[in-house]
Amino acid sequence: MSTRTRVAVIGGGASCEHEVSLASATAVAAALDPAAYEVVRLTIDPHGTWLDGGGRPVGLTGAACLLRRCDVVLPVVHGPHGEDGTLAALCDLAGLPFVGSGVRAGALAMDKWTTKLVAAAVGVATAPGVLLTPATRSAYAWTHPVVVKPVAAGSSHGVSLVASADELDDALAAAFALDSRVLVEDVVVGREIDVAVLGRADGSRVVAPTLEIVVAPGGIFGFEDKYGGTADFHIPAALDETDTKTLEDAAVAVFDALGCAGVARVDFFWTEDGPVLNEVNTMPGFTEQSQVPKMFAAASLSYADLLDVLVRDALAAPR
Repeated sequence: MSTRTRVAVIGGGASCEHEVSLASATAVAAALDPAAYEVVRLTIDPHGTWLDGGGRPVGLTGAACLLRRCDVVLPVVHGPHGEDGTLAALCDLAGLPFVGSGVRAGALAMDKWTTKLVAAAVGVATAPGVLLTPATRSAYAWTHPVVVKPVAAGSSHGVSLVASADELDDALAAAFALDSRVLVEDVVVGREIDVAVLGRADGSRVVAPTLEIVVAPGGIFGFEDKYGGTADFHIPAALDETDTKTLEDAAVAVFDALGCAGVARVDFFWTEDGPVLNEVNTMPGFTEQSQVPKMFAAASLSYADLLDVLVRDALAAPR
């Protein structure tokens, strides 16, 4: 009889991050130590249909049967209908341990407007911004450069830098195509620095070395930069000990205020006045070349070992 732990790895999803999620899930499944883990693959196609490891449609009922035969679930579904707490809710209802944040944290962190409110409540600065809906869209008038983004989307989909008034309508249309709520934020001038926080089952927090994203002046870190293999990452970011500690403390404060679990990537702008929160990813990109695995690798925690920690902590965490 096998003593290996059966891990259900879920990828895909019915969102604009489907392909990115497939890549993450494939990498995760391949990296889990086969001596310790038996991987059960499940995929959600772009229309929301559940597929088994052979690509055959099994529906939600069939997927639930497969999940119930597993010891733990590792949902690697980025964005809406996955990272937003949806899959955490399914696992909760099925009584299954799972890797990552729960329903509340997933939903809060996916909502960029709510994340801003939570961050402000614990003293972490965010960019000044306004929330627009279809009903309030026409009342907004451009007066200075802004960044327009959907409230709940990822991988920089629907994000635009609006430098002039004649660019606003197209930017809003792109964002509203992905969400019924859109965030318009002031442009923040600063270095883009990410912090990865790992919440252990015993309640401790491990912070990986910081990562700086080098972006061309006046640009934004967009989809092609993230996934086209051209991103310029510096690990650790060139900061002194005091500034690094300030960033780490801000990241942990937001992680805890949202109620995150597992690993999350907390993205900041480092400005003359200190850190300004950009967003929080409770299930960030997770191939070996993604930011979070590279950050922990810089601390001598390999990709496979990071996955092992996440799975073991999920099994050990109180439910």
